Amino acid sequence: MVSFKARLMRAFMRNRHLMKGRLTPETIDKNTSIESLRKDTDEMAQKMFKPMEGVSFKAAENAPVNAEWAEPQGCNAQDLVLYFHGGGFVMGNALSHRGIVGNFVKHLGVKALTFDYRLAPENPAPAAAYDGAEVYQYVLGLGYRPEHIVFAGDSAGGGIALSTLLKLKDDGAPLPAACIAFSPCTDATLSGPSLKTRLGKDPCTPKGANETYLAYYVGNGDAKHPYASPLLGDLKGLPPIMIQVGDAETLLDDSVRFAKRAGEAGVEIRLHIWDGLFHCFPLLSPMFREATQAMEEVRTFVREKLAQASSCGFAVIAETITNGRPLIKKAE
Repeated sequence: MVSFKARLMRAFMRNRHLMKGRLTPETIDKNTSIESLRKDTDEMAQKMFKPMEGVSFKAAENAPVNAEWAEPQGCNAQDLVLYFHGGGFVMGNALSHRGIVGNFVKHLGVKALTFDYRLAPENPAPAAAYDGAEVYQYVLGLGYRPEHIVFAGDSAGGGIALSTLLKLKDDGAPLPAACIAFSPCTDATLSGPSLKTRLGKDPCTPKGANETYLAYYVGNGDAKHPYASPLLGDLKGLPPIMIQVGDAETLLDDSVRFAKRAGEAGVEIRLHIWDGLFHCFPLLSPMFREATQAMEEVRTFVREKLAQASSCGFAVIAETITNGRPLIKKAE
């Protein structure tokens, strides 16, 4: 059963338009001002962020794009999370995600680098994946070893992290130890059934948002290109991947189908579908039980994979899980 605090948060997310003085939920379409969305995102993040005890933030010098280090006290200097922020491909940055990333690294005890990849519509795909690959090469140049690096990203950022892995593989670059994706967007063709079947249950995604944002992200390009839709790429040879997703979100099938294809390609894939939970909920840990449990799974996964190369193939069984345990089955 979904915890009371999780249900309370879900209700808050569903009715957050009331906090903005709107009587009806927001609809996103081509008439929606992207500049206003970006401004609102930045202002809200600034209001919500509070200095975190035990976590320091500083600009990354000489990075190819604007980037920021988030470093928890006592972390291992050789380990790193390269964090891909969310924001529907059109908004968000390292500063707006400071609270999310700070909370994330505090749970993990690992330093992170968050960076400002180029946003759509000004810079459609594959610009973001190219930026991700360039920043990865930047941290390698600083002396971080691939087996000590983990990719992580939420929503659009989760999809970009997966696309960046495909770009790096195509380039013949050494791949990181693992990747964590929270509710990733993996299919720019919008073919997942949950885009319609979960629309009434999703408390986080405004009507029209997926269609509008992905139209901007693809631009005049090919929605089927793997750097826009990692679901459609050649996933063989990717590092171990953990996906956390709720079953009450429109992007559910982006996670389920990606996990299925990755497992079939021999990738170690850990998919956890949480009953009744919403978009990117683990990032709210420790506000309610399920978020805390999900983040603990992530922490265990990161500890397991850092400095460890995996050569085992896994298959995934994607089922709704209500008991707080991920379902993993090793390939025969």
